[in-house]
Amino acid sequence: MRWKNQPHIMRLRAFLLAVLLMLMSISSNIWAFDHSHAAFTRVLSKHVQWNKAGTATAVNYKAIKAEHAALKAYTQALSAVKEKEFQAFSKAQRQAYLINAYNAFTLELILSKYPNLNSIKELGSLLRSPWKQAFVPLLGKTRSLDDIEHGLLRGAKDFDEPRIHFAVNCASIGCPALRPEAFTAERLNAQLLDQTQRFLRDRSRNGWNAADETLQISSIFDWYEGDFERGFLGVTSVAQFLAGYQASLGLNQAQFEQLKRGELDIDYTDYDWRLNDKTLD
Repeated sequence: MRWKNQPHIMRLRAFLLAVLLMLMSISSNIWAFDHSHAAFTRVLSKHVQWNKAGTATAVNYKAIKAEHAALKAYTQALSAVKEKEFQAFSKAQRQAYLINAYNAFTLELILSKYPNLNSIKELGSLLRSPWKQAFVPLLGKTRSLDDIEHGLLRGAKDFDEPRIHFAVNCASIGCPALRPEAFTAERLNAQLLDQTQRFLRDRSRNGWNAADETLQISSIFDWYEGDFERGFLGVTSVAQFLAGYQASLGLNQAQFEQLKRGELDIDYTDYDWRLNDKTLD
């Protein structure tokens, strides 16, 4: 009798295996990381607003704090991603994930003391800056904002994207705008281009100074000069990078030609570390 039941048992095993694989597939789809970052976009689009010129944004920290659960749910989703899963992401997915993580956890840092602060710098100490505080549960470790920016983003083996400096936001007026939407892999290049153009159009931080006959640009280009020399799209200097944005900088043709030749005098503007929590118009 035993041999007569064997086909039935094998069919039952095959059926159970198919059900198990189906359940695993459903579970994977349910818990897979959302690369659209829709939850973060909902927070940002509601509480971050461009100024009239479209060059900077104001953040409604009070409103975000009142609805903190929405931001917290997103940061928890970021923290749930395992290192092995992250390594399987595409390059663009990894970059978008890390830029959004930096921005989301910066908001969390500000909310930890808000409204009792005027600058993110007040969250640091004499011994440790706010960017070196390890408070971010990410990819299996407790990390700092510096770990995300300098270790995971700039420190990646395939890093060649200096425009991330116009995407990560330090909650300060002098910083490139916090974008009112999350970064996504599918639109990353277009979003980074738009961020760069908007930032360079901001005459309080970048532009021609007729009185001194110099091109004044943000201190970001001084602090991270090396990142603009690493060959992104053939660019090997800050001047070459800026030459790709003649219209955004508002340079005439003569100034543009000087910039391309590296003959234009460049100066760096002071960085405004005040919290970006006010109406900018």
